[in-house]
Amino acid sequence: MSRVIDLAAERALTPGCRDHVFLDSAGSSLPPRPVVDTMVAHLRREAAVGGYRAANERIEELRAVPASIGRLLGCDADLVALSDSATRSWNQFVTAIRWRPGDRVLICGNEYASNAIALLQRARYDGCTVEVVPGDGAGGIDLARLEAMLDERVRLVSLVHVPTSSGRVAPVREVVGLAHRVGALVLLDACQSAGQLALDVEALGVDALTATGRKWLRGPRGTGFLYVRREVLAGLEPAAADLYGATWTAPDRYDLAAGAAPFELWETDVAGRLGLKVAVDHLVALGPEQVEAAVRAGADVLRTALAGLPRVRVHDTGTDLAGIVSFTVDGLDPVQVRDELGRAGVTVTVSHASSTLLDMTERGLAAVVRASPHYFVSPEDLEVATAAVAALSGPAAP
Repeated sequence: MSRVIDLAAERALTPGCRDHVFLDSAGSSLPPRPVVDTMVAHLRREAAVGGYRAANERIEELRAVPASIGRLLGCDADLVALSDSATRSWNQFVTAIRWRPGDRVLICGNEYASNAIALLQRARYDGCTVEVVPGDGAGGIDLARLEAMLDERVRLVSLVHVPTSSGRVAPVREVVGLAHRVGALVLLDACQSAGQLALDVEALGVDALTATGRKWLRGPRGTGFLYVRREVLAGLEPAAADLYGATWTAPDRYDLAAGAAPFELWETDVAGRLGLKVAVDHLVALGPEQVEAAVRAGADVLRTALAGLPRVRVHDTGTDLAGIVSFTVDGLDPVQVRDELGRAGVTVTVSHASSTLLDMTERGLAAVVRASPHYFVSPEDLEVATAAVAALSGPAAP
């Protein structure tokens, strides 16, 4: 029997959603109260006895963080490496590949700026080339063109599951199937999917996945993680390893740890990791499938309502749309829309072309307003948000 999320209970655990309409879980979501309580309690304990002793007192919980993430992703705990951000995780994986001149990397139109910069750096320093897979003209991936570009020189296909600037979900399984035919790895950016879409890395087939804690997972800032498929671990060594992921065994030798540990660094925000575990466990207890259904339903309601307003243009395209709703209001700068909505008690954000340069340039967009309702957002909240946008858009032009 399918579980139903208790909206009233979840809102009671989220004090921040009571005095305004919060539509920015794609940026940095509101954590449940137990996440905040856990972090504050640990910081107080650190202040009382010092960081080392406080961490040792919670050592079993800290060791269990990868297992919690493994339950979320459907993988073994030893394939998960923790970090301070998705970007750190991304760079740890990208620098672990032994690049050779002539290697090719394919990126898609929805690529995120930080990912692209990291790959372009590898091209500059290691001699590989970064090539763009043409889009379908509407923000999607042209699978036929991707297939035509693939050959044995392609070492990596970089794929964003859900872009920062729209709700369109990428066809991950199809991309993986094509890439694996030529032996290419697929690195999935799940920053905007982890926590809103149910994820199963075995079913998706990706070779690596990165995500952050602060977005749809409702965890703290300064947390992130990397998953690496066991079959591809051999031969990978991140450029930045330390005494957590390796052991100094002789004056001229070190040995890497097993699993994904070499991608992880020793120093960490202990309170943040404890909070991340609570956030992930909370999501798993609710049921990722139930959360996904609630998020998609809320976004569909908002998207439909905004599309019916004068002067409002909704920019999400495709048939598989997740929890991000991107829109503009004719005659108003997206930053102005964001600020006016904020004064009306509705929190949204703006996604600029510099974040997803290829896609937004192709679609002629300099910036969009981004609304991202999570499962704790009520139907009444969506009505308030729609009314606030309607007040800005005004009557249709004569």
